[in-house]
Amino acid sequence: MAATPSIVTLSPKVQKLKSILEDFVENECIPAEKIFEEQLGNAKKGTNGRFERYPPIIDELRAKAKSLGLFNMFLPNHYPGYPTPGLSNLEYGVLCEILGRSTTLAPLACNCNAPDTGTMEVLVKYGTDAQKKQWLDRMLRGEIHSAFLMTEPNQASSDATNISTRIEKDGKGNYVINGRKWWITNGNNPRTELYILVGKTAPDHPEKHRQQSIVLIPRHTPGITIVRNLTVFVNDAPIGHCEILLENVVVPVENIVLGEGRGFEVLQGRLGPGRIHHAMRAIGQAERALDKLVLEATNPVKRPFGQLKADFQKVQWDIATSRMEIDQARLLVFLAADMIDKKGAKGALREIAMAKVIVPNVLQRVIDRAVQVHGAAGVSGDHELAEMFANARTLRFVDGPDEVHTQQIAKLELRRGQKLHKAFDGYAARTKVLEQGKKL
Repeated sequence: MAATPSIVTLSPKVQKLKSILEDFVENECIPAEKIFEEQLGNAKKGTNGRFERYPPIIDELRAKAKSLGLFNMFLPNHYPGYPTPGLSNLEYGVLCEILGRSTTLAPLACNCNAPDTGTMEVLVKYGTDAQKKQWLDRMLRGEIHSAFLMTEPNQASSDATNISTRIEKDGKGNYVINGRKWWITNGNNPRTELYILVGKTAPDHPEKHRQQSIVLIPRHTPGITIVRNLTVFVNDAPIGHCEILLENVVVPVENIVLGEGRGFEVLQGRLGPGRIHHAMRAIGQAERALDKLVLEATNPVKRPFGQLKADFQKVQWDIATSRMEIDQARLLVFLAADMIDKKGAKGALREIAMAKVIVPNVLQRVIDRAVQVHGAAGVSGDHELAEMFANARTLRFVDGPDEVHTQQIAKLELRRGQKLHKAFDGYAARTKVLEQGKKL
């Protein structure tokens, strides 16, 4: 495990949390991963389209995490009054990397897993007292899960204004919801009790970003159908994603979040921190992949052509390149987290976008190198590398694809164009004056 760069100064409280968390992840969560897979049983195969049971190991790890003070670390310190350690985004970034070393179990054990963290942040920021009482309190205690219903199979979801799900009033104090959603993380989790849905309340509004709203839907509301579990490459993952059909689903108008037409406002408040959390965890995954690479390269038993794999220059270059890329990516993540702390998510748009593009790509490359040095074993189920690779590739779509964030970065840079033209025109004018002075 790589040491935290000295540019990040940790308070004694965070140093203590970091030490406790490292021990918990390395000695509790990572060894429990195989148990988790075994307990999923047929649910992992998606044989009947739903879980057969909730893996008991999760409750065991959650109880241990609570006792160690590792619960709800994601919620930043500007939301006082909630049962969290009260960390800054930068401090959490250091700890979140550790969580990422066991990318499924550790965040889940510490109640720091997506999409629940995003849901809880939405409720903290924008929820009414009644909404908080009904949902937030139970989520902070780790009693229930949530799912975020945004992406749609029949729309180009990289442009969220394309969302077609309808949220319409029935004249009786209710909303009626119709649509189809997919890639719904936690959607088929047996403990998911809340769906948070993005749809259109005003599809004809002249401002495209005022057409969308967000509503809270109890999971077992009539009219909701789990169509199927989705696969990630060859991996079935009912704990991950599913497709959901909503037909005349009725909820009271009090379930609106913040107000009609304010969906994008809520989304920006939710997705900014969420995107950086993914990047933080991805650094931990990359470190674990590099550990696997180094272990295999120095394995004394496997000696192709009579040499350690580490003796080959190509392997050495792969290790060195991975180290350089991971450390660069980590510094970018810390920069984005620090910017969020100082300027808010809106003021850190460029840094968040850069981290969202760069970090998953670095992760994918490092895992690929680890797979390569393992040979055919690297793509088998004998190692976690194959599943790690699938998750890393998927991460390049989560919370917006690379292309959208790259375009946003370009737009932010291009906004400087007019100012740059003025500056360079000034340089040219000054140069002309100086040249004329020399002639005199």
